[in-house]
Amino acid sequence: MLRRRPPAGAFLRLFATSCRRSSLHPSLPYLPDPAALPPPPVAKKVPFTVSAHGSSWSDPYHWMRDTSDPDLAALLAAENTYADAFVGSAGGGGLRARLAAEMRARLPPSVATPPQPWGPWLYYQYVPEGKEYPVLSRKLKPSRGLAQALFDYLSPSEKEQVLLDWNEVAEKNGYVHIGSCRISPDHRFLAYTVDTSGGELFSLEVKDLQSEDVIFSSPDKGIVSLAWARNSETLFYTVCDETLRPNQVFCTKLQSEEAGFLVFTEEDVNCCVDITSTKDFKYMTVNSNTRTSSEVFVMESDNVREGLWPIRKRVDKVQYFLEHHNGFFYILTNAPVNDTEMTTEGYYLARCRAEKSLVDRWQIVAFPGSDCAIQDMDIFQDNLVLFLRMNGTPLFCSINMPIDVDVQEPKELNDLNPWYFPIPSDLCSIIPGSNNDFMSSVYRLVVSSPVIPDLTVDYDLRKRTFTILHQEEGASLSANLGTVGLQSNVSSIQQNLQLVENSQSWSDLSKLFSCKRIEVVSHDGVLIPLVILYSREAHRHGDSPGILYGYGAYGEDLDKNWCSERLSLLSRGWVLAFADVRGGGDLSWHLAGTKTKKINSIQDFAACGMHLIKEGLVHQNRLCAIGCSAGGLLVGAVINMFPDLFSAAVLKVPFLDICNTMLDPNLPLTVLDYEEFGDPNISAEFEAICSYSPYDNLLPGVCYPPVLVTASFNDTRVGIWEAAKWVAKVRDITCTSCSQSVILKTNMQSGHFGEGGRFMHCDETAFEYAFLMKALGLDDITMA
Repeated sequence: MLRRRPPAGAFLRLFATSCRRSSLHPSLPYLPDPAALPPPPVAKKVPFTVSAHGSSWSDPYHWMRDTSDPDLAALLAAENTYADAFVGSAGGGGLRARLAAEMRARLPPSVATPPQPWGPWLYYQYVPEGKEYPVLSRKLKPSRGLAQALFDYLSPSEKEQVLLDWNEVAEKNGYVHIGSCRISPDHRFLAYTVDTSGGELFSLEVKDLQSEDVIFSSPDKGIVSLAWARNSETLFYTVCDETLRPNQVFCTKLQSEEAGFLVFTEEDVNCCVDITSTKDFKYMTVNSNTRTSSEVFVMESDNVREGLWPIRKRVDKVQYFLEHHNGFFYILTNAPVNDTEMTTEGYYLARCRAEKSLVDRWQIVAFPGSDCAIQDMDIFQDNLVLFLRMNGTPLFCSINMPIDVDVQEPKELNDLNPWYFPIPSDLCSIIPGSNNDFMSSVYRLVVSSPVIPDLTVDYDLRKRTFTILHQEEGASLSANLGTVGLQSNVSSIQQNLQLVENSQSWSDLSKLFSCKRIEVVSHDGVLIPLVILYSREAHRHGDSPGILYGYGAYGEDLDKNWCSERLSLLSRGWVLAFADVRGGGDLSWHLAGTKTKKINSIQDFAACGMHLIKEGLVHQNRLCAIGCSAGGLLVGAVINMFPDLFSAAVLKVPFLDICNTMLDPNLPLTVLDYEEFGDPNISAEFEAICSYSPYDNLLPGVCYPPVLVTASFNDTRVGIWEAAKWVAKVRDITCTSCSQSVILKTNMQSGHFGEGGRFMHCDETAFEYAFLMKALGLDDITMA
């Protein structure tokens, strides 16, 4: 029941006596030399039976769920030894080190963010030379404008105050992951959460920035979000239950004998709780949400003892995002209009009076208009900033505040005279800066693309001009690079742009690298966006190797930011492609790849891979795949369905044992994932999960490609056993020769997000690239 029915061709392979993949790809020497490597580890089997919906099946590797079992520790150690030997032999033994050296050489000795003004201070982060992690610091703001601020920021004479040094925490504990950092409104206190184990059980500390002493440490573990009240004495935070679901909001008053107290508890196991303050700190908001719906409560920041009052009750597939301005709550929502039962296609902007008795009297401020979707917002004293997507392209605009709205005549966005921010024209990722100052008229964005190193840009919302403050630097990036000025990437809004005369420019690598967005027809005729990146000089049509990246879950967009590490592949002729499959993206695209529709994500990814080969962008025997976390599920499922599509793959902290995990509601995050992958207590949704579960659909005797599986021992999101079980089962039931090239590498100290240091990240990526090059037989090719 749990194993997908193999196609007719695959059925014949079950009885094959020789390795079919080696005959298909005779020129690819990825099969390990038995004399050069130790034998691959063999995991023990312990009888165990799983039952659900009247069916039972054997899972002999279930024992790996006990992470205290010494046999698991011994197995992981043996797997690490085997993985190191496998990759260590690539390129004559030195490829991994050469790749890591290349990547490190591209990094500047130290990096820093431009200072961001907030109140009397300039806040910034930097990574000191030779260090792995950032330092959060500040300097007093001069009174002579931005130019003087930048000069003083660079001047060693201006005294710097170090607020938090990640490196000190890492050196003390061996691991560091800083979760949330929040400066109090009066700039005196810093509240932050820190994880020193990798298990994401964050603790809370509050530092007095005058005395530099830690004045509060929460006894609770599993702190997620933080928010300050306007008085800078009251701090709110959320606490997780045993399944890592943030379900409670607590309040504590610093430097007071008054005991902290519980503000809110969410009993619904399908919901998570988040605490925030409005931008002006006048109200606290509690958002209780599922993956696709939310319920918002508010309370006055100065009267927290009076408790919360609701804005709207939760409705399936309806969300609310709330801010406050001048006596009004501004709300982004897709709630039904005029009490109809149907939700709108996307979000619109509404508002209501910030009074308990009037919050149910909403007026619609603006609909986004055709071909435009509102995704988020930020608010200031004089401006509202909207995050948009127009014709699939990210975009930002600002609207002057306050907004004068005719209650009887809801407007379209363009009727409010928005200023659309000038941005680069090609395939950009846009991430807001901290933008903490409610009184500011400057909005900061970090703009990036696969061919544009990260740009920090300030937009003056009053003057409607912009300033390029900084671009990521790196060795070997300046030669032969053209520059390009800011422009709009949506022709329909050209009339709204007010470009600065003789505007600044930045480094754009589009002369060296081709980066284009196409659409690929999936199995059901839906068009799937695919971004393709390659070197104009090194790419060889029909012969180049390539990597297809995918994720497709939780409504998250696939990361396509600039990454200097990729130059090590691009310069060797590799093609890098990014498939925005269903399950990611906006709400409708997300829902089209969830629950029983998850198969769409998998088929979309396969279609994109086939397109790369069909069009000659990648050689048919040189296509690889990379998926991380839920993206590992995506790639693992495609490998089962199309074992010959990919010639190698990297699965990073992958979600592979989805059927068994979703059947255990006691595991962290499982119940929350019912909305994403399906509830196994519902027969139809259970059948859907079983149909694509990577672990449960491995094909006996079939030749699988080389796969590097990376895992973290302290991972609480995806248990270490998922990777270990999958690798053990591949070695047990698939082609004996091919499965020797399936390896497992486990970080025994870190959690789901790895180590996090910038040099360590180079080392990890070099390991992955060396594996892929070895798997394709390209490990002796240094440069194209």
